[in-house]
Amino acid sequence: MRKRLPSWMRMRMPGGAHYMHVKEVVAQHGLHTICTSGNCPNIGECWSEGTATFMILGDICTRSCRFCAVRTGKPLEVDDREPERLARSIRIMGIRHAVITSVDRDDLPDKGAGVWAKTIRTLKEKVPGLTMETLIPDFDALPGLVDMVIREGPEVISHNLETVERLTPAIRSRASYRRSLEVVCRVAASGITAKSGMMLGLGERGEEVLAGMDDLREAGCTVLTLGQYLQPTMQHMPVEEYVHPEKFDFYREEGLKRGFRAVESSPLVRSSYHAEKHRFAQENDD
Repeated sequence: MRKRLPSWMRMRMPGGAHYMHVKEVVAQHGLHTICTSGNCPNIGECWSEGTATFMILGDICTRSCRFCAVRTGKPLEVDDREPERLARSIRIMGIRHAVITSVDRDDLPDKGAGVWAKTIRTLKEKVPGLTMETLIPDFDALPGLVDMVIREGPEVISHNLETVERLTPAIRSRASYRRSLEVVCRVAASGITAKSGMMLGLGERGEEVLAGMDDLREAGCTVLTLGQYLQPTMQHMPVEEYVHPEKFDFYREEGLKRGFRAVESSPLVRSSYHAEKHRFAQENDD
């Protein structure tokens, strides 16, 4: 039985002209967004403002993480025309800062890194002035694959830690806590803004959240997102706790004390929330 949503988890219903415009463009160009595939609670706010997080490499993931609403199974063939369609859609929407993510593609020899590189390159060529945040999978933390994304130079590369170390084996499929830290560390070492996020409410303890922050800072991460986990279906991990907004405020302050340049921490925060503000949060910023 699901826990009843507290008052602070009320979400804005999607609607409005901008929301409908984004919805129509996404449908017309056969694009996927994590906003819909991941049941994002901020879809109304973001789409109404004409922004969206696009998901490349299809909408079927090769992994079956117990927190994620994205479909799992055998993915379809890679669509070589997807980068061009995505660029065309972003131009039509008038987006100046795009967030791109993807499913895991462990079925591909390069885990999809080549498509990632082509997509970033195409967007830069076809949409002059566009800045990007790329929310990448772990690519099994293979340095050569992570470097394929790094070399294309997106302004932000994000990879989520997702949860505390103790709970990782229970909720993540194939991925590991230390492997994710390796990815974040490699991104940070390149000089590109490194970003990561965790979900709360899965049964983590406060000291474990703070330890996760410390591990991310040691890896060079400068942007952190913390949000409430919501159970997508009854087959997914149940919510253990609806974390009070005051606790999220506490974590925000702790994150800033630890040296993060930006911390988004509240119940409805998701990885790409206010992403446009995180473009220049490198370690060496003044």
